[in-house]
Amino acid sequence: MSASFAEQVSQFMGPFVGRVPHNKKLGLRFIASGDRWVELQLPYAPHLLVDPDHGIWASGPIITLMDTCVGMASMLARGAFEPHATLDLRTDYVRSPKPQATVTARGECYRMTRQIAFVRGLAHDGDPNDPIAHVAGTFMFAASKLAGGWQ
Repeated sequence: MSASFAEQVSQFMGPFVGRVPHNKKLGLRFIASGDRWVELQLPYAPHLLVDPDHGIWASGPIITLMDTCVGMASMLARGAFEPHATLDLRTDYVRSPKPQATVTARGECYRMTRQIAFVRGLAHDGDPNDPIAHVAGTFMFAASKLAGGWQ
C-alpha cells in the first residue's frame, strides 16, 4: 500500500463507518487496518440485545459488523474505495457475546481476482481463541472500475 493510499485509508475509514446510518446506529468503530485487513469494534448497547433478561445479543449486529469489516478489507486489498456488492457471506454464529462486552472483528481479504474479493473474518469479545462468529465470503467489484484502480 503506498504512503498516500495509507493516509487516505486512515482518513477515510473512521468517518466512513460513522456515515453509514446503520453502522452509526450500531456504534461501529474503526480500530486499525493493514494492506488486506481491517479491525472494527461494536460496543455493547442495550438495544443490541434480543433477550435483555439474559444478556443475549441479537445476531444481526454481529453479522453487520462482520460484513462491514470484510467489505472494507476487500477495498484495501483492491487499493481503491470502489463500489462493490456482497455476493456471499457465510456466517457461523458460534455464540452470543458476553453481557456488556465490546465485540472486536478482524476481517481480511486473502485473494483478489479482477472482480472478486475472497474474504474471511472472526469476531470475539476479548479472546480471539474463543470466537463469537466466523465469516467467509465474496464481494464483487464493478467491471467499469477494473482498469483505473485508485485515482
